[in-house]
Amino acid sequence: MSLSLNQRIWMLAWPLLLSNLTAPLLGLVDTAVVGHLEHPRYLAAVALGGNFFMFLYFSFNFLRMGTTGFASQARGGGRDTRVVLLRGLVLSCALGLALIALSPLLREAGLWLLGGSDEVQGLARDYIDIRILGAPAALANFALIGFAIGTHNTRVPLKMTVLMHSTNALLDVLLVQVWHWDVRGVATASAIAEYVGLIGGLFWLRHALRSPSQPEPVWRLSALLALMSVNRDIFIRSLALLTAFFFFTAQGARLGDTVLAANAVLITFLLILSNLLDGFANAAEALVGEAQGKGDHAGFREAVSATGRWTIGCATLGLASFALGGAPLIGLLTDLPGIRDTATAYLPWVLLLPLTASAGFWLDGIFVGATWGAAMRNTMLVSVALFFAIWALTQPWENHGLWLTMNAFMAARGMCMGWVLWRNHR
Repeated sequence: MSLSLNQRIWMLAWPLLLSNLTAPLLGLVDTAVVGHLEHPRYLAAVALGGNFFMFLYFSFNFLRMGTTGFASQARGGGRDTRVVLLRGLVLSCALGLALIALSPLLREAGLWLLGGSDEVQGLARDYIDIRILGAPAALANFALIGFAIGTHNTRVPLKMTVLMHSTNALLDVLLVQVWHWDVRGVATASAIAEYVGLIGGLFWLRHALRSPSQPEPVWRLSALLALMSVNRDIFIRSLALLTAFFFFTAQGARLGDTVLAANAVLITFLLILSNLLDGFANAAEALVGEAQGKGDHAGFREAVSATGRWTIGCATLGLASFALGGAPLIGLLTDLPGIRDTATAYLPWVLLLPLTASAGFWLDGIFVGATWGAAMRNTMLVSVALFFAIWALTQPWENHGLWLTMNAFMAARGMCMGWVLWRNHR
C-alpha cells in the first residue's frame, strides 16, 4: 500500500512540479521583449503592471483552492463532480467581470501603493486597462486548474501552462517586435493567452462537463453556501499573507535601496522552495480530499503521513541546494557588488527557510483538501499577528530582525496548522 500510495503521489506531483517551474517564464518573456525597447520606462511600466496583477490574482487564488477541495471530496464520495466545476466557473466569471467594472478604482489604488514616475505610471495604466480584460478567463483558469487537481487530472494544468506561455511568447514577439505596440502589446498578449488557456482547459476537461446519470442541481443552496464560505475564508487568509509579504518589502525599502534589492534576490529562494513543495502540497489536496469524501479516516492519515515524508525529502533537498548553491545563485541573479555582498550577508537566514517554511506549505495542501477554510483563515491571522509582534521586538536588528521575523512567521504557520491537524485527528 505504501509503495502504491507513493507512486500515486509522484504521478500527481510531477506534472505540477513542471508547471510550477515553467510559471516564471511568462514574466521572463515579457521582460526580455520589452527590455530590448529603446527606453527603460517600458520595462518599468511592465514590471509595475505585472506586480499589480500578481497581487490582484493571488488574492483570488481561493478559487483554485476551494474548487480543488470540493472536487476531490466529490470524487472520493462518488458524487457528481461536474457541478463543482460549473459552480467554480460561474463564480470565477462573475468575479472577473466585477474586476473589469471596478478596474479604474483598483488601478489607481494599486499604482498609488506601487509608486513610480508619472511617465511610468501612465504606461502602466495602459497595461492594466488592457490586461484586465483577461480577468474572467484568468479567474476561470483557477477553477479549471483546481478542478483538474481535485479530480487527479494533474497533466491538464501543465498543458494549460505550456499553451498559455507559448501563446504569450508568440504574441509578444508579433505585437511588440513586429507591430510595435510596446506596453500595450505585452498586455494584449497576456490577456489573449488567458483566453487561449481557458479554451484549452475546457477542451482537455470536456469529459467532466458531460452530465452524469444522476446529476446534482448546480444551484443547490447548501452547496453554494458551503462554496462561498470556504472561498471567503481562504480569501481572508490570502489577504493576510499578502499583507505580511507587502510589509516585509516595505520595511526592506526603508532600510535603503541596496537592502531592498538584496531582499528581492533572497526572496527568490523562497519562491524556488515554494515551487518545489507545491507539487506535493497539491498531491496532498487531491488525496486528502478524496479520503475525506469517502469518510476514510485511515486513508486520510496515510495521505497525511506519506505526503509529509515527501515534504521532508523536499525540505532536505532545498536545504542542501541552498547551502551549496546559495552564493552562486546570488551571483547569477545580480552582478552588482553591493547587492551581491549584502544578499550574501543575509544568506544564513535563507538557509533556515526549508526548516521553517516547509510544514506550512504541506499543511496548506491538507487543509485545502479537507476544506478547512476557517482553520486556514484563523491560523494565518494568528501567524500574521505574531509576525507584527516579533517585528516590533526586533526592529533594532534592522534587516536581521526582518529576516528573523519572516522565519518566525513561517514557523508559526506550520505550528498553528499542525496543532489544528493534531486536534482534529488525534
